[in-house]
Amino acid sequence: MVGSDQRRDDLISVFRAALAAVSGRPAVRSYLRQHPLSGPVHVVAIGKAAASMAAGAADVLGEDLDAGLVLTKTGHCQESGKIADRVRCMESSHPVPDAGSLQAGAALLEFIDTAPAEARFLFLISGGASSLVERLPENVGAGELSRVNRWLLGSGISIHGMNRVRKALSAIKGGRLAAHLAGRPALNLLISDVPGDDPRSIGSGLLIPHVPADLSLVGLELPEWLSELAGGFPPLPEHSVFEKVHSHIVASPAHAWEAAARKAEEVGYAVRRHDALVEGDALEVGQQLAGKVAEGPPALSIWGGETTVRLPPRPGRGGRCQSLALAAAQVLQGREGVWFLAAGTDGTDGPSDDAGALVDGGTVSRGALAGLSADRSLTEADAGKFLAASGDLIHTGPTGTNVMDLMLGLKV
Repeated sequence: MVGSDQRRDDLISVFRAALAAVSGRPAVRSYLRQHPLSGPVHVVAIGKAAASMAAGAADVLGEDLDAGLVLTKTGHCQESGKIADRVRCMESSHPVPDAGSLQAGAALLEFIDTAPAEARFLFLISGGASSLVERLPENVGAGELSRVNRWLLGSGISIHGMNRVRKALSAIKGGRLAAHLAGRPALNLLISDVPGDDPRSIGSGLLIPHVPADLSLVGLELPEWLSELAGGFPPLPEHSVFEKVHSHIVASPAHAWEAAARKAEEVGYAVRRHDALVEGDALEVGQQLAGKVAEGPPALSIWGGETTVRLPPRPGRGGRCQSLALAAAQVLQGREGVWFLAAGTDGTDGPSDDAGALVDGGTVSRGALAGLSADRSLTEADAGKFLAASGDLIHTGPTGTNVMDLMLGLKV
């Protein structure tokens, strides 16, 4: 009989297979080999997968990579090792932008504005760009930017809603960056981390045409101070600035789900793939998905999506995946033969270095032995502390990709 440790190993192997299928380096490398660029090329990579994507570009472009700028999350510059002597890498803050995000924005505009008139650009955009790089309009300061993003992250608003607010408070988002290209051609390769793979939402659509309705705050429950701040967004550029910008998605959540299903079948499990995106409150979703696994037939179930968490004034350790997993563990408590994994494909979950967690029927009991309460941990947004005590956290380090979260449920 296969033991519990082997089942956990199987789930981790399925998760890693999904990550490998959407890794930035091979995704960019494959696309550029099939669609060669004539050099010299100026490369701009922004997001959590920026270093990996830039490395893929360097693999193909070689000496045709004339100059490069990588703007990524703290600790991610070394993710792909030395990319090229001609590429500068800067790190800034995620999920809440800081002064480094504004410095990254200034460096981005300087890199574009000072490039030669005949320059050809290659942009490589992945999730996290909204926080990692920013240029503010005159009516918004750095302190207000931080306050806005902290409120958004704890509000429970969907990613589309967050991006509408962010774009309304930016001088480069919502397609505004395209005006700085001054008619020079640009290829814009994207790794999608948003529902529907809408390029207007990936990295807040730096080079994608928008209309005012895309930035409308109607229907969002915003505090009065935020509505006033975001009410006078900077003008959007004319559509003509996008004529030489061509965008393509090179990796998406669906690619990760497909790879997970193939790996699950390879190791011998029946697969139940759920194509509807998972969204909503993390605690409610965790309970619902765990219930479906526990009451369903023996199989490995696959979901993808991105939930939300309403944060208390002083949140503890962990992010939405850890909260979701601990809520699932409460449903699974005492059951044998059932496991549940929830993790971020970027290798981080909220303001932590853990990707998520893999729980089972003994998780709640193991955490209780350390004197912790699952209910209290969830209320205090401190699921990470509980899951560290129960031994269920997943740590991958930077993955070189970002295609939302992956949830795997196994019943045998």
